[in-house]
Amino acid sequence: MRGSSFYYRLFFPSFLPMTELDPYQIIAHYYCPGTTAHRILVEHSECVARLALALADRYSDASIDRELLYQAAMLHDIGIIYTDATSISCYGREPYIRHGYLGACLLRRDWGLEAHARVCERHTGSGVSEEERIALRLPLPAGRSYLPETLEEKLVCYADCFYSKTHLDRQKSYEEVRTKMESFWQKRAPRLVAGAIARLEAMHQMFGDPA
Repeated sequence: MRGSSFYYRLFFPSFLPMTELDPYQIIAHYYCPGTTAHRILVEHSECVARLALALADRYSDASIDRELLYQAAMLHDIGIIYTDATSISCYGREPYIRHGYLGACLLRRDWGLEAHARVCERHTGSGVSEEERIALRLPLPAGRSYLPETLEEKLVCYADCFYSKTHLDRQKSYEEVRTKMESFWQKRAPRLVAGAIARLEAMHQMFGDPA
């Protein structure tokens, strides 16, 4: 029987790096292929991976680990299966905001993928500062960093902003991303708008507009 890596080679663009670590196999360990949740996760992750790699090419920094970037982009949302997010066919009990942290736990515990795990827990929005975590009383463990730090973490975080899991075929504009993020923080913690937007703007200046 042909494995998922065969279908990856057959259907996925050749400019993406092939590696021994197959994200599709890891995803299939938790998501049954053929289900709606599996389809949504894979299609969304492929969009984020393609954009992250394209932005990395534009940024042209030899220090970027393209294999890690691709793998982590494919796995950044693996924790959604445990969340209560019926709109994307996830019927768990956890709040959706915990999906990055939960995915990080999976990748550390089951696969020993520390760098990939950090991408998972640092990709939400433009990252989440400790002040923001406390102000919104987010159900995330204290004493951890939820802000992207490495180039790979920032690329996945930034690329993810342009795709949702409810409109899989549509890439948002930067203006849409910025407006939505500003609106989110204005409604919940106006004093924290500037920090969240500053992080987004910094990634925008670093990697450019993907439009």
